Amino acid sequence: MFGLRVRRRAGRSRLRRSLVATGVAAAAGAAVIAGAVPASAAEPPTLAGAWAPLNRCPVDAPAMLAADGAQTAALCLAASGDSGTMQIGGKTVPVGKTDLQFGVTRAGSTFTVVSPSGGALSSAPVKVPGGLLNLMCPSDIPVISGICDRLADAKLNAITAYVEPAGAPSQFNFVAGIGVDQPIVNLPIKIRLDNPILGSNCYLGSNSNPIVLRPANTTRPAVAPVRFDEDGTLDPAGQMGYVGASGADQADNTFSVPGANGCGLFGALDWAVNLQLGLPSPAGENSFVLNSTQTAFGGHFTPLTFAPDQGQRLSEHWHAAVR
Repeated sequence: MFGLRVRRRAGRSRLRRSLVATGVAAAAGAAVIAGAVPASAAEPPTLAGAWAPLNRCPVDAPAMLAADGAQTAALCLAASGDSGTMQIGGKTVPVGKTDLQFGVTRAGSTFTVVSPSGGALSSAPVKVPGGLLNLMCPSDIPVISGICDRLADAKLNAITAYVEPAGAPSQFNFVAGIGVDQPIVNLPIKIRLDNPILGSNCYLGSNSNPIVLRPANTTRPAVAPVRFDEDGTLDPAGQMGYVGASGADQADNTFSVPGANGCGLFGALDWAVNLQLGLPSPAGENSFVLNSTQTAFGGHFTPLTFAPDQGQRLSEHWHAAVR
């Protein structure tokens, strides 16, 4: 019995070394694209009624609280999509549900983004279907095909992918959000793979060298105001409200993707990920699509009504809506 255990461990060790030396890159690249964003440590609250989409708005940020409603206004933005795809080089995989939220201060026609403390982008992790087997196999490279024949260890095969914020969003354009073919916001991200071979610190992009998405509507959204009372009850004469834009597909093919970092022990597998995906990958070789997005932008329907302390009033009304 002890001899059998030793042989199994030795086999797994040889398999692990083979993966390190060859085919792990194929899995790394495609799995990373399927990423989702880990939720912040503290779950966001549930808000009542029409307030519900704005549950991560950073209403207590100093810049938001300082808005007077006359010269500056504090507003909230929430945008989500249930499905999409992302391509890096020649690899395309599904993208799960995404949720983007941040605060905005408006001074005339100038919008300044205020990011939530936990990051603007949030979603659940994604298990990549089929793991390494699905992403590497079949292969006509002899060493990889040999690995494919033996890759039955579910723990070695499994990959979880994440998309994480790599900085605060910037250059928000409200007009672009209700129009077409104009970038709505600059969104810096980094993409992480979690796998026993790659480790848990394997990234495409970083805080200092992020992937910057600039999504634009490719179809025109349906735009309509939503008005409600302070408790979230829909009311066509309510003092609370936002502009709702729904149904638009969004896309971006302008972003570049830097080389991998931190993959394997001391980054020993960075080269393999880069080789498989052709990283760094220039703009024009990558794309992102998010289907049928839903957007809400506002908070107070007429911020001037709440001058001279509109930001503080927005915070009070938001907290009062927490269930």
